[in-house]
Formats: sequence, structure tokens, C-alpha cells
Amino acid sequence: MTSMSLAADRPVNWNVLGVTKGGFYRRFRDRAALLDGMLQSWSKGRIAAIEAQTSLDGTTARERLRALIRLYSERMNTEGMAVELAIRQWARADDNAAAAVASVDAARLKNVGQFYRATGLSSEQADAQAFLFYCFIFGQSLLFLERGPRKRAQLVAKSAEKLIEDEA
Repeated sequence: MTSMSLAADRPVNWNVLGVTKGGFYRRFRDRAALLDGMLQSWSKGRIAAIEAQTSLDGTTARERLRALIRLYSERMNTEGMAVELAIRQWARADDNAAAAVASVDAARLKNVGQFYRATGLSSEQADAQAFLFYCFIFGQSLLFLERGPRKRAQLVAKSAEKLIEDEA
């Protein structure tokens, strides 16, 4: 969605949206409605993706955790990360954005936490491990970009082993 790239504190730029002013107001009553629509679209889309990505589909919890790590570490989705970071920055100053981010984070932690519970961890341990899992998922995409791809892949693999090992 190209409107995601709009800054939350700027006036609407009709040219960027690719609509006329009249077309905009037929769809949204005002700028606040546009921003609310952006947040709803982002959070619903992320939660739907999380549900799809965390479906076991005949795999074990550990296999699905490995697949999630591969999904987020083997290919960099720079546009997706840019949107994620922009919305998180927006959430620092806006209650509606903060609520959208919180709902997405809750879905992430709930679904990955279920995998760790399935490996035998207590609920408290599973929640903590799910938190570490997402700290790794987001952090690894921001770190070590200057290292060669082979070294980075080795580092990600070793880190992933720690997140999935039997005594996690």
C-alpha cells in the first residue's frame, strides 16, 4: 500500500496517493480516517500473515520455528521492514498506532509461544522464549549487514540453534 509511506504527521499529498481530492473524500471522511484505515489494513494483514506462517500443517513445533527463522533471515524484505519500523515509530507518539502494534505483537507472541509450550516448556518459559525469538527475528535483520553473506548465515544458524534446542 503506497499510502503506508506517508508520514503520520504530514498533510495528505494527493499525488502520492494517486487519487484526486474528491476521490479521497469519497473513501475517507478526513485524514484521521485515512490513518485509521492504514493501521487497520496493516494490523489485519500482519495478523493474517502470522496465522498463515504459524500454521503447523503437519510439521512439529520445532520444524515450524526453524521454518519461521528461515523465512525471516534468508531473504530480507526491506520494504516490509521499513513499514514495520515506520509504524513502530508512529506508535511512540500515537495511541491508535500503539494499539495496532500491540495487537500484532500479541498475535506474534501468542502463536510462537504455543510452539514453545508444545516442546514442553511451561507457559512462563514459553512466553519468555517467544519474546526472545522475536527479538532475534527483528534484531538479526538490522545487524551484521556489513559481514559477508556466508558469515552472516553461519551466525544466524548458530543463534537459531539456541532458540530451538531441546532445553530451550
